Amino acid sequence: MNIQQLEYLIAVDKYKHFGKAALSCFITQPTLSAMIQKFEDELDVKIFDRTSHPIRTTDVGVQIIIEAKKVVDSINELKTKANLLNNVLAGRLNLGIIPTVSTFILPTQIFEFLQNHPKIELNVKEMTTENIIKSLKSGELDAGIIATPYDAANDFYHDFLFNEELMLYSSDHEDKKDSFVVPEEINSDKVWLLEEGNCLRSQFENICHLKENTLKPKNLDFLASNINTLIHMVDKVGGITILPELAIPQLSAEQKNKITRFRQPFPYREISLIYYKPTYKQKILDEMTSSIQKSLQETLNYNRNPEDFVSVKPQ
Repeated sequence: MNIQQLEYLIAVDKYKHFGKAALSCFITQPTLSAMIQKFEDELDVKIFDRTSHPIRTTDVGVQIIIEAKKVVDSINELKTKANLLNNVLAGRLNLGIIPTVSTFILPTQIFEFLQNHPKIELNVKEMTTENIIKSLKSGELDAGIIATPYDAANDFYHDFLFNEELMLYSSDHEDKKDSFVVPEEINSDKVWLLEEGNCLRSQFENICHLKENTLKPKNLDFLASNINTLIHMVDKVGGITILPELAIPQLSAEQKNKITRFRQPFPYREISLIYYKPTYKQKILDEMTSSIQKSLQETLNYNRNPEDFVSVKPQ
Protein backbone atom coordinates (compact mmCIF):
# COMPACT_ATOMS: atom_id res chain seq x y z
CA MET A 1 0.00 0.00 0.00
CA ASN A 2 1.28 3.51 -0.88
CA ILE A 3 0.09 7.10 -1.20
CA GLN A 4 -0.31 6.82 -4.99
CA GLN A 5 -2.81 4.00 -4.60
CA LEU A 6 -4.86 6.08 -2.19
CA GLU A 7 -4.88 8.98 -4.65
CA TYR A 8 -6.00 6.64 -7.43
CA LEU A 9 -8.86 5.38 -5.27
CA ILE A 10 -10.00 8.91 -4.55
CA ALA A 11 -9.84 9.83 -8.25
CA VAL A 12 -11.95 6.85 -9.37
CA ASP A 13 -14.47 7.57 -6.62
CA LYS A 14 -14.68 11.17 -7.83
CA TYR A 15 -14.99 10.56 -11.58
CA LYS A 16 -16.75 7.16 -11.46
CA HIS A 17 -14.67 6.27 -14.50
CA PHE A 18 -11.25 4.60 -14.70
CA GLY A 19 -10.21 6.43 -17.87
CA LYS A 20 -11.03 9.91 -16.55
CA ALA A 21 -9.42 9.09 -13.21
CA ALA A 22 -6.24 7.95 -14.98
CA LEU A 23 -6.10 11.20 -16.97
CA SER A 24 -6.46 13.26 -13.80
CA CYS A 25 -3.60 11.29 -12.21
CA PHE A 26 -1.40 11.53 -15.35
CA ILE A 27 -0.99 7.76 -15.72
CA THR A 28 -2.35 5.14 -18.11
CA GLN A 29 -5.65 3.43 -17.40
CA PRO A 30 -4.10 -0.09 -17.23
CA THR A 31 -1.59 1.11 -14.64
CA LEU A 32 -4.30 2.72 -12.52
CA SER A 33 -6.54 -0.35 -12.76
CA ALA A 34 -3.69 -2.68 -11.81
CA MET A 35 -2.72 -0.54 -8.80
CA ILE A 36 -6.29 -0.45 -7.52
CA GLN A 37 -6.70 -4.19 -8.05
CA LYS A 38 -3.50 -4.77 -6.10
CA PHE A 39 -4.83 -2.58 -3.28
CA GLU A 40 -8.13 -4.49 -3.18
CA ASP A 41 -6.30 -7.82 -3.13
CA GLU A 42 -4.00 -6.66 -0.32
CA LEU A 43 -6.92 -5.63 1.91
CA ASP A 44 -9.23 -8.37 0.62
CA VAL A 45 -12.04 -5.89 -0.09
CA LYS A 46 -14.00 -4.82 -3.16
CA ILE A 47 -13.96 -1.04 -3.37
CA PHE A 48 -15.55 -0.51 -6.78
CA ASP A 49 -18.37 -2.30 -8.60
CA ARG A 50 -16.97 -2.40 -12.12
CA THR A 51 -20.13 -3.91 -13.62
CA SER A 52 -22.20 -0.75 -13.16
CA HIS A 53 -22.04 2.30 -15.42
CA PRO A 54 -20.94 4.70 -14.14
CA ILE A 55 -18.69 2.77 -11.76
CA ARG A 56 -20.18 2.50 -8.27
CA THR A 57 -18.25 2.72 -5.02
CA THR A 58 -19.32 -0.15 -2.78
CA ASP A 59 -20.51 0.39 0.79
CA VAL A 60 -17.17 -0.91 2.07
CA GLY A 61 -15.40 1.23 -0.51
CA VAL A 62 -17.12 4.39 0.74
CA GLN A 63 -15.62 3.84 4.19
CA ILE A 64 -12.19 3.08 2.71
CA ILE A 65 -12.31 6.27 0.61
CA ILE A 66 -13.14 8.35 3.70
CA GLU A 67 -10.07 7.01 5.49
CA ALA A 68 -7.93 7.36 2.34
CA LYS A 69 -8.79 11.06 2.12
CA LYS A 70 -7.78 11.53 5.76
CA VAL A 71 -4.42 9.87 5.11
CA VAL A 72 -3.74 11.89 1.94
CA ASP A 73 -4.68 15.13 3.72
CA SER A 74 -2.34 14.28 6.60
CA ILE A 75 0.55 13.53 4.25
CA ASN A 76 -0.03 16.77 2.34
CA GLU A 77 -0.15 18.67 5.62
CA LEU A 78 3.14 17.10 6.64
CA LYS A 79 4.74 18.12 3.33
CA THR A 80 3.45 21.67 3.66
CA LYS A 81 4.70 22.00 7.22
CA ALA A 82 8.12 20.74 6.12
CA ASN A 83 8.19 23.38 3.37
CA LEU A 84 7.26 26.11 5.84
CA LEU A 85 9.98 25.00 8.22
CA ASN A 86 12.39 25.34 5.32
CA ASN A 87 10.87 28.77 4.57
CA VAL A 88 9.53 27.54 1.22
CA LEU A 89 5.97 28.32 0.12
CA ALA A 90 4.84 25.24 -1.78
CA GLY A 91 1.85 22.95 -2.26
CA ARG A 92 -1.23 22.40 -4.40
CA LEU A 93 -4.28 24.63 -4.13
CA ASN A 94 -7.66 24.04 -5.79
CA LEU A 95 -9.29 27.42 -6.38
CA GLY A 96 -12.68 28.36 -7.84
CA ILE A 97 -13.23 31.87 -9.22
CA ILE A 98 -16.40 33.45 -10.59
CA PRO A 99 -15.97 34.20 -14.34
CA THR A 100 -16.53 37.95 -13.97
CA VAL A 101 -13.41 38.09 -11.79
CA SER A 102 -11.14 35.36 -13.17
CA THR A 103 -11.00 36.94 -16.63
CA PHE A 104 -9.30 40.00 -15.18
CA ILE A 105 -7.13 38.78 -12.27
CA LEU A 106 -5.99 35.40 -13.62
CA PRO A 107 -3.59 36.72 -16.31
CA THR A 108 -2.37 39.51 -14.02
CA GLN A 109 -2.49 39.19 -10.23
CA ILE A 110 -2.71 35.38 -10.11
CA PHE A 111 0.06 34.90 -12.68
CA GLU A 112 2.28 37.35 -10.79
CA PHE A 113 1.68 35.44 -7.56
CA LEU A 114 2.63 32.13 -9.19
CA GLN A 115 5.75 33.61 -10.76
CA ASN A 116 6.87 34.75 -7.32
CA HIS A 117 6.10 31.32 -5.83
CA PRO A 118 7.01 28.73 -8.49
CA LYS A 119 6.61 25.76 -6.13
CA ILE A 120 2.89 26.38 -5.71
CA GLU A 121 0.60 24.34 -7.98
CA LEU A 122 -2.64 26.23 -8.55
CA ASN A 123 -5.62 24.44 -10.08
CA VAL A 124 -8.11 27.14 -11.10
CA LYS A 125 -11.69 26.57 -12.23
CA GLU A 126 -14.19 29.17 -13.44
CA MET A 127 -17.42 28.47 -11.56
CA THR A 128 -20.61 30.20 -10.50
CA THR A 129 -20.84 31.26 -6.88
CA GLU A 130 -23.36 28.51 -6.15
CA ASN A 131 -21.06 25.82 -7.55
CA ILE A 132 -18.09 27.23 -5.65
CA ILE A 133 -20.08 26.91 -2.41
CA LYS A 134 -21.02 23.31 -3.23
CA SER A 135 -17.45 22.38 -4.18
CA LEU A 136 -16.04 23.90 -1.01
CA LYS A 137 -18.44 21.87 1.10
CA SER A 138 -17.62 18.66 -0.78
CA GLY A 139 -13.89 19.25 -0.45
CA GLU A 140 -13.29 19.56 -4.19
CA LEU A 141 -12.05 23.12 -3.71
CA ASP A 142 -9.76 24.58 -1.07
CA ALA A 143 -10.96 28.16 -1.59
CA GLY A 144 -13.10 30.35 -3.82
CA ILE A 145 -13.12 33.95 -5.00
CA ILE A 146 -16.63 35.42 -5.11
CA ALA A 147 -18.56 38.68 -4.77
CA THR A 148 -19.56 39.28 -1.15
CA PRO A 149 -21.50 39.57 1.06
CA TYR A 150 -23.27 36.39 -0.02
CA ASP A 151 -25.81 34.83 2.33
CA ALA A 152 -25.01 31.21 1.40
CA ALA A 153 -21.34 31.83 2.25
CA ASN A 154 -21.91 32.92 5.83
CA ASP A 155 -20.52 29.64 7.16
CA PHE A 156 -17.15 30.24 5.51
CA TYR A 157 -14.11 32.26 6.48
CA HIS A 158 -13.77 35.46 4.45
CA ASP A 159 -10.57 37.27 3.48
CA PHE A 160 -11.29 40.62 1.80
CA LEU A 161 -9.47 41.10 -1.53
CA PHE A 162 -10.66 44.35 -3.13
CA ASN A 163 -13.56 46.70 -3.94
CA GLU A 164 -14.13 47.65 -7.56
CA GLU A 165 -16.47 50.17 -9.10
CA LEU A 166 -19.33 49.06 -11.35
CA MET A 167 -19.67 51.15 -14.51
CA LEU A 168 -21.86 51.37 -17.59
CA TYR A 169 -20.76 50.34 -21.07
CA SER A 170 -23.09 52.05 -23.50
CA SER A 171 -23.25 52.84 -27.20
CA ASP A 172 -25.51 55.78 -26.31
CA HIS A 173 -22.79 57.59 -24.34
CA GLU A 174 -19.89 57.21 -26.73
CA ASP A 175 -17.54 60.20 -26.76
CA LYS A 176 -19.40 61.80 -23.82
CA LYS A 177 -16.48 61.93 -21.43
CA ASP A 178 -16.91 62.86 -17.78
CA SER A 179 -20.66 62.20 -18.03
CA PHE A 180 -22.66 60.53 -15.27
CA VAL A 181 -25.84 58.49 -15.27
CA VAL A 182 -28.47 57.94 -12.59
CA PRO A 183 -30.31 54.59 -12.60
CA GLU A 184 -33.63 56.23 -13.49
CA GLU A 185 -32.15 57.47 -16.77
CA ILE A 186 -31.34 53.98 -18.04
CA ASN A 187 -33.65 52.57 -20.68
CA SER A 188 -34.27 49.05 -19.45
CA ASP A 189 -35.32 47.96 -22.94
CA LYS A 190 -31.72 48.38 -24.10
CA VAL A 191 -29.90 46.48 -21.35
CA TRP A 192 -27.88 43.33 -21.96
CA LEU A 193 -27.57 41.08 -18.91
CA LEU A 194 -25.64 37.97 -18.02
CA GLU A 195 -27.48 34.69 -17.52
CA GLU A 196 -29.43 33.93 -14.36
CA GLY A 197 -27.28 32.89 -11.42
CA ASN A 198 -24.48 35.34 -12.22
CA CYS A 199 -23.86 37.72 -9.32
CA LEU A 200 -22.98 40.63 -11.61
CA ARG A 201 -26.42 40.33 -13.19
CA SER A 202 -28.15 40.53 -9.82
CA GLN A 203 -26.01 43.52 -8.85
CA PHE A 204 -27.00 45.38 -12.02
CA GLU A 205 -30.65 44.53 -11.34
CA ASN A 206 -30.31 45.77 -7.77
CA ILE A 207 -28.89 49.08 -8.98
CA CYS A 208 -31.43 49.77 -11.70
CA HIS A 209 -34.31 47.31 -11.25
CA LEU A 210 -33.72 46.12 -14.78
CA LYS A 211 -35.25 43.56 -17.08
CA GLU A 212 -33.97 41.90 -20.27
CA ASN A 213 -33.81 44.21 -23.29
CA THR A 214 -35.95 44.28 -26.42
CA LEU A 215 -33.10 44.91 -28.84
CA LYS A 216 -32.66 41.21 -29.55
CA PRO A 217 -34.90 39.60 -32.18
CA LYS A 218 -38.06 37.96 -30.82
CA ASN A 219 -36.93 34.62 -32.27
CA LEU A 220 -33.56 34.77 -30.44
CA ASP A 221 -33.18 33.04 -27.08
CA PHE A 222 -29.96 34.57 -25.78
CA LEU A 223 -28.24 34.19 -22.41
CA ALA A 224 -24.71 35.59 -22.12
CA SER A 225 -22.31 33.67 -19.90
CA ASN A 226 -19.37 36.09 -19.99
CA ILE A 227 -18.65 39.80 -20.07
CA ASN A 228 -16.83 39.78 -23.42
CA THR A 229 -20.02 38.58 -25.12
CA LEU A 230 -21.95 41.51 -23.65
CA ILE A 231 -19.28 43.95 -24.83
CA HIS A 232 -19.54 42.60 -28.38
CA MET A 233 -23.34 42.83 -28.29
CA VAL A 234 -23.18 46.50 -27.29
CA ASP A 235 -20.54 47.18 -29.98
CA LYS A 236 -22.48 45.45 -32.77
CA VAL A 237 -26.13 45.86 -31.81
CA GLY A 238 -26.11 48.79 -29.39
CA GLY A 239 -27.55 49.08 -25.94
CA ILE A 240 -26.11 49.05 -22.43
CA THR A 241 -24.41 46.64 -20.07
CA ILE A 242 -22.49 46.82 -16.81
CA LEU A 243 -18.75 46.30 -16.45
CA PRO A 244 -16.54 45.85 -13.40
CA GLU A 245 -13.68 48.33 -13.20
CA LEU A 246 -11.00 45.68 -13.80
CA ALA A 247 -12.45 45.02 -17.26
CA ILE A 248 -11.58 48.50 -18.52
CA PRO A 249 -7.81 48.05 -19.08
CA GLN A 250 -8.58 45.26 -21.55
CA LEU A 251 -10.74 47.55 -23.71
CA SER A 252 -9.52 49.32 -26.82
CA ALA A 253 -9.23 53.10 -26.88
CA GLU A 254 -12.47 53.31 -28.86
CA GLN A 255 -14.28 51.05 -26.40
CA LYS A 256 -13.07 53.04 -23.39
CA ASN A 257 -14.99 56.02 -24.77
CA LYS A 258 -18.18 54.04 -24.15
CA ILE A 259 -17.55 53.83 -20.40
CA THR A 260 -19.81 55.98 -18.21
CA ARG A 261 -19.88 56.21 -14.42
CA PHE A 262 -23.05 56.24 -12.35
CA ARG A 263 -23.73 59.42 -10.46
CA GLN A 264 -22.22 59.55 -6.97
CA PRO A 265 -22.37 57.58 -4.73
CA PHE A 266 -20.68 55.22 -7.16
CA PRO A 267 -21.74 51.57 -6.88
CA TYR A 268 -19.05 49.01 -6.16
CA ARG A 269 -18.80 45.30 -5.53
CA GLU A 270 -16.72 43.59 -2.87
CA ILE A 271 -14.59 40.60 -3.84
CA SER A 272 -13.39 38.14 -1.20
CA LEU A 273 -11.56 34.86 -0.82
CA ILE A 274 -13.65 32.30 1.05
CA TYR A 275 -12.69 28.91 2.49
CA TYR A 276 -14.34 26.37 4.73
CA LYS A 277 -11.86 26.39 7.60
CA PRO A 278 -8.19 27.21 8.24
CA THR A 279 -6.09 24.36 6.86
CA TYR A 280 -2.47 23.40 6.33
CA LYS A 281 -2.75 25.49 3.15
CA GLN A 282 -3.49 28.62 5.17
CA LYS A 283 -0.07 30.14 4.51
CA ILE A 284 -0.64 29.87 0.75
CA LEU A 285 -4.08 31.48 1.10
CA ASP A 286 -2.69 34.30 3.25
CA GLU A 287 0.15 35.02 0.82
CA MET A 288 -2.16 34.99 -2.20
CA THR A 289 -4.60 37.33 -0.46
CA SER A 290 -1.82 39.74 0.45
CA SER A 291 -0.39 39.62 -3.07
CA ILE A 292 -3.71 40.47 -4.74
CA GLN A 293 -4.46 43.24 -2.23
CA LYS A 294 -1.08 44.91 -2.74
CA SER A 295 -1.25 44.62 -6.53
CA LEU A 296 -4.61 46.41 -6.73
CA GLN A 297 -4.20 48.88 -3.87
CA GLU A 298 -3.15 51.82 -6.06
CA THR A 299 -5.22 51.05 -9.17
CA LEU A 300 -8.88 50.93 -8.12
CA ASN A 301 -11.06 54.02 -7.80
CA TYR A 302 -12.57 52.96 -4.47
CA ASN A 303 -9.21 53.18 -2.72
CA ARG A 304 -8.88 56.87 -3.55
CA ASN A 305 -12.15 58.09 -2.01
CA PRO A 306 -14.09 55.31 -0.24
CA GLU A 307 -16.65 57.79 1.08
CA ASP A 308 -17.87 58.41 -2.49
CA PHE A 309 -19.01 54.79 -2.98
CA VAL A 310 -21.89 52.56 -1.98
CA SER A 311 -21.81 48.74 -1.86
CA VAL A 312 -24.12 46.66 -4.05
CA LYS A 313 -24.89 43.18 -2.76
CA PRO A 314 -24.69 40.30 -5.27
CA GLN A 315 -28.11 38.96 -4.19
